Amino acid sequence: MIKINLLPLRTSKKQETMRQQITIGVVSLVLVLVVGVAAWGYLRSEISTLKTGIASSEAELAALKTKIGAIDNLKRLQADVKKKLDVLNRLRRGKSGPAARLAALSETTPDKVWLTKYSENGEKVSLSGGAMSEELIAIFMKSLQASGAFSNVELVVSEQAEITGVKYKRFDLALQILDQKP
Repeated sequence: MIKINLLPLRTSKKQETMRQQITIGVVSLVLVLVVGVAAWGYLRSEISTLKTGIASSEAELAALKTKIGAIDNLKRLQADVKKKLDVLNRLRRGKSGPAARLAALSETTPDKVWLTKYSENGEKVSLSGGAMSEELIAIFMKSLQASGAFSNVELVVSEQAEITGVKYKRFDLALQILDQKP
């Protein structure tokens, strides 16, 4: 019988298998490292992109906050201007109110007529005074009606009175204020 020594062949096959396994292990390890480095690089670039996006969003937010502050400031200024215009309108109405009526009353009062009382109650006005004659009272009433500041001028009382021996006509008038818009 013939004996063949196969030991060296097995040893060489073992060594060859071992080399293949080591090569596969090294290639696998290198491949895992390359994939890991590529994933790490990709994630770093994503993080960098997100940080840049966050920074630009924060800058835009800050710009918008300043614009909102400016808009709020403009709204406050607009409200202040509106309040001031309301005050001016009230002053104009007030100016055309009593001052204009008293000016019209002063302009329409003839000589030898004097006023002793003037009172307003809403749109109603009562006037008292004296005149040297009834004709002067009539002229005064017509000029009040024509002044444009008063309407419905009515004589309430007209009576004879005397001061230190001088006779005169005492009168009371009732009239209404005309609504004048500025």
